[in-house]
Amino acid sequence: MSDDSTTISSTANDHVKYVRSLHRRRSRYRERRFIVEGTRAVEEALKAGVQPAFLFHTVSLAQQPRVGRLVSEAQRLGASIKLVTAPVMAAMSDTVTPSGVLAVFPMPECPLPQPLTWILVVDRLRDPGNLGTILRSASAVGVECVMCTRGTVDAFSPKVVRAGMGAHWALHLCVDQPWSQIEPALEDLQVLLAVPRDGRRYWDVDWRKPTALIIGGEAEGAGTKAARLATDRVTIPMREVTESLNAAVAASILLFEAARQRSAMGPTDC
Repeated sequence: MSDDSTTISSTANDHVKYVRSLHRRRSRYRERRFIVEGTRAVEEALKAGVQPAFLFHTVSLAQQPRVGRLVSEAQRLGASIKLVTAPVMAAMSDTVTPSGVLAVFPMPECPLPQPLTWILVVDRLRDPGNLGTILRSASAVGVECVMCTRGTVDAFSPKVVRAGMGAHWALHLCVDQPWSQIEPALEDLQVLLAVPRDGRRYWDVDWRKPTALIIGGEAEGAGTKAARLATDRVTIPMREVTESLNAAVAASILLFEAARQRSAMGPTDC
């Protein structure tokens, strides 16, 4: 079911061109909107009560009950529903095999929860799959805020959104942040910089304290500003033959150790 009986069959359609423009970072930030692909991903957004601007689905999915429920909920929230052909969906999609469902959502605002006791800062990370995985882990352990510095891959790119698997709706996510805005948020926290060697062993760190963890990029690590702000360094011990861990793997190990310690906090430990 769509807003009208017309099926969009041309990639020259204005709505199609608009969606394609959102694959570019500059357009996303000008419009303050981004693309979410896939039935499950769109369902997660709607469950969170986020109002999509547009919902597109293919003709072949029009009669599927799950897609019908999705369309009804999106319409209830005020979305414009568009029916498209499979080639048009392929032109709008970022995947090799499009699922047939695609929506455009507004970028969330970034109000910082107060007081902040558990922050993740991602600095100069380049790989979208790694960032999406890190966001999933941060969501799973209840990180209060994730800040991505300028120079980090865009958290609202289609590849990061897919890899995040709904984490964008569960996190306070602040993107493209200059250090001048990040530094005040870290003022009263222990600031731990993850490094491959010569830091404190991660199980020896007291993660129960109000903490900010900084994860750097895959090749070069975090920048000099991150290093200056760090009050300590934390390391995952490895055999000498292993140079470093994947950034998402390392972040997840550290986040879940922090969650283990923090879950054991008693009333007098807070």
